[in-house]
Amino acid sequence: MFKSIGSDKDLVEEKKVLEFLEKNSRICHELVLNELNFQDIHKYKHKTDLAVKELGLDDDLINQLTEEYVKQIIKSKTFFLKYLKKLKEEKAHNEKLDYTELRELAHKNLGVARNLRIEDAKILLYELMTKDDIEHLDTCLKALVACAVKLKPKLAYDTIKLNGDD
Repeated sequence: MFKSIGSDKDLVEEKKVLEFLEKNSRICHELVLNELNFQDIHKYKHKTDLAVKELGLDDDLINQLTEEYVKQIIKSKTFFLKYLKKLKEEKAHNEKLDYTELRELAHKNLGVARNLRIEDAKILLYELMTKDDIEHLDTCLKALVACAVKLKPKLAYDTIKLNGDD
């Protein structure tokens, strides 16, 4: 009959996480199906068994590494956005565009995604590392973050809350 305060809080938090997951799943699906449809990653769902088998690590460790990857992508978003803003400013001032920082960050995250066999991230990070169209790069970043959220929604939600993002 009486609910504890913690239970109500937990239910509210769970609802927020589910809404957050639905929003990011929708963003990921729309971007990879429409704007990034050439990559054919809209049906992708990450499974740890391939990484477990190929790396010879147990499932718990792969899951812990995947959690660290999700946190890293969420935290890297701020830097990606900073580098994209700088590129937009350089373009607006007709300056030479310097993609170095953006590409180095994408390369760093690409290595982790490759090791964990996160296929959608590999494709999106490769795009961030190699393409020159700033609008396309912005779309890839949005898709990358949204797809990372799908991997570990509660963790991503908590990481974003801690960082004070969105």
